[in-house]
Amino acid sequence: MTANGTSVATDRVDWVDYAKGICIVMVVMMHSVLGVELAAGERGFMHLVVAFAKPFRMPDFFLISGLFLPLVIDRDWRTYLDRKVVHFAYFYVLWVTIQFGFKAPAFAAETSWQHAGYLYLESLIEPFGTLWFIYLLPIFFVVIKLTRRLPSPLILAIAATLEAAHIVTGWTVIDEFCNRFVYIYSGYLFADYVFALSNGARARPPLAIAGLIAWALVNAALVALGFSEWPGISLALGLAGACAIITIGTLLARAQLLNGLRFCGEHSIVIYLAFFLPMAATRTLLLKTGIISDIGTVSLIVTIVGVFGALAIWRAALAMRANFLFERPAVFWIAPKKQQPALQAAE
Repeated sequence: MTANGTSVATDRVDWVDYAKGICIVMVVMMHSVLGVELAAGERGFMHLVVAFAKPFRMPDFFLISGLFLPLVIDRDWRTYLDRKVVHFAYFYVLWVTIQFGFKAPAFAAETSWQHAGYLYLESLIEPFGTLWFIYLLPIFFVVIKLTRRLPSPLILAIAATLEAAHIVTGWTVIDEFCNRFVYIYSGYLFADYVFALSNGARARPPLAIAGLIAWALVNAALVALGFSEWPGISLALGLAGACAIITIGTLLARAQLLNGLRFCGEHSIVIYLAFFLPMAATRTLLLKTGIISDIGTVSLIVTIVGVFGALAIWRAALAMRANFLFERPAVFWIAPKKQQPALQAAE
């Protein structure tokens, strides 16, 4: 293990996987908790956790997604598009089709099969359900490569202004681009500072823990007071929360605690793609049977099953040689595989 947490054997960065593990668990938690509460018509104790995480839940995911772009931004367009566009487009089209396979009968029952088909076609321009993140990532990657020769302070200022504007058009791509681009661009632009932050936390754990306590108190207070979505404050909390998750990931990696989170981070795309099925099934089962009355407990169980259920689906797919569900087949590569950079993200 090198000083910055890079595994010599795998060329992975340990704290990045921990941070991504925290991120993906929070994403599953948000969908699980809000889905249970919507279906039940009441809130549970898990709502407080989701509310606390809201300012930084997606900003940290996008910021981490931008950290390794400086290593690949100057690749030729063919290779870059293969790794950063076709890669995610393959999984989006595949899994939106799978999700529609489960949801189309309900859509057709409400309207018609023709309308269900229209909704499927619409998903090609309006991201469907939980899959909007991997729909948006390729757009961000292309925009960053196209603008890499422009003055970075200008791009950063525009991105920050778009985030502060809290634009709402009703179109997911437009709204989330405006809300999230500043974070992935910050990860790309300030990658060296992010790694320095991690190195500092690894070297001085007591100071890092004190900073985390201060951050948690401020974040919780602003959320409770209803200030967390104010212009300027939302951006500050998003960036601060991303730094906090990076710090937590670094401290966990340093102590080699909660290795399950690291495993989740290493396989974050597996969980992101497949969690919807065990999550929805468990939610329906628990709410219909009423075997557990506390909504917070139901939400927690649904979250846990969503994470582990997705990993179980992945393992089952490998056992049945259905690797194409989680690994892009060679036929969908438009550029030859090359040696990965020395440091790599968990894609």
